[in-house]
Amino acid sequence: MIQESLTNTAKHAAGASASVRLAYRPTALALAVVDDGPGKNGPGKSGNGHEGHGIIGMRERAAALGGWVSAGPRTGGGFQVMAELPLPAPVPSNEPTGAR
Repeated sequence: MIQESLTNTAKHAAGASASVRLAYRPTALALAVVDDGPGKNGPGKSGNGHEGHGIIGMRERAAALGGWVSAGPRTGGGFQVMAELPLPAPVPSNEPTGAR
């Protein structure tokens, strides 16, 4: 998802900068990729209003894992992809506490 988001920034907002943020929680990994590009039709525009195959694919992959993806233009310009993917429950260790 990060790779696809950065590829989309390079394709659709050449010269824009992008930031990647990850947040690890006990039950999920959250990510955000935000760029400051103008969009296809100028600041704050979302292009032709159609999703590309990359965003659709990200949504399908996230859903297959029980997560979600949100993607769209930001107010004031740029584009944002946010996602949250559930993490598997930790496997209990058979080691006694404190053993190495």
